[in-house]
Amino acid sequence: MLKKPVRTGSGLLLSGIIALLAYRRRSLSRSGVVGAMITGTTTTGMGGWSWGMALLFFFVSSSLLSHFREQEKERTAADKFSKGSRRDIGQVAANGGVATLLAFGSGLTASPAWRQLLQAAYTGALATANADTWATELGVLSPRPPRLITTGKRVAPGTSGGITPVGTAAATGGAFALGLIFWLFQRDRRRQRSLPLLALLSGLGGCLCDSLLGATIQATYSCPLCGQETERRVHSCGTPTTLIRGLPWLNNDGVNFLATLCGALLALCLKPFFTSRRDVVE
Repeated sequence: MLKKPVRTGSGLLLSGIIALLAYRRRSLSRSGVVGAMITGTTTTGMGGWSWGMALLFFFVSSSLLSHFREQEKERTAADKFSKGSRRDIGQVAANGGVATLLAFGSGLTASPAWRQLLQAAYTGALATANADTWATELGVLSPRPPRLITTGKRVAPGTSGGITPVGTAAATGGAFALGLIFWLFQRDRRRQRSLPLLALLSGLGGCLCDSLLGATIQATYSCPLCGQETERRVHSCGTPTTLIRGLPWLNNDGVNFLATLCGALLALCLKPFFTSRRDVVE
């Protein structure tokens, strides 16, 4: 009876410390601190420690990668992205919102079968977020220009829907690493040994969905003065931009949310292939 309140309080304390440190390192904005605390507290309190540790791994690894060769990335693709490296509450919700809702649902059910399904969906959602973030942060440093996933056309680094071998390899590593960490914190790792592979497949699938959405329906603008494509409504030069493709209301945060949802659904579809009678959920 006392497990959830204790976990919730511990999750609040831990997420608060991590979020404040991230704010001081300029990885989170003030609203991002609030979002991270809500996400971390809910996930740990309702899902459990293994769920909270997986979320913590995603957040810490993503924050570290966002500062890796930061100045080089700023020179290469800063004008492309709608937001900077300091994540706000919208970015936190876009990447971790689906996973948090699944953790909340897991805490409300007493059914082992439902908890298994929610755990699988959580794995897919968070693996997608980790894969996409690693792909973005490292793919933009690729020595080869990216190619648009829909046409194969070469595009500038940072273009939504552009993929590179470096980014794909980073996505693969990010998805698998998330599943591995989640598996390592399970009570019975032998019975949960499929988690890394489930995370790999669903995370890559969700990341692919992100690229497809980015290349097709995500809002993309052009600066009439500079002629550069960007995700921003107002370019860094101060000129209002013009929509050239996509839906005006669907920004990168919306695409990330939909991609994590795709990853969660894909994991649910794959779950029966990894389920045995002896599977249990922590």
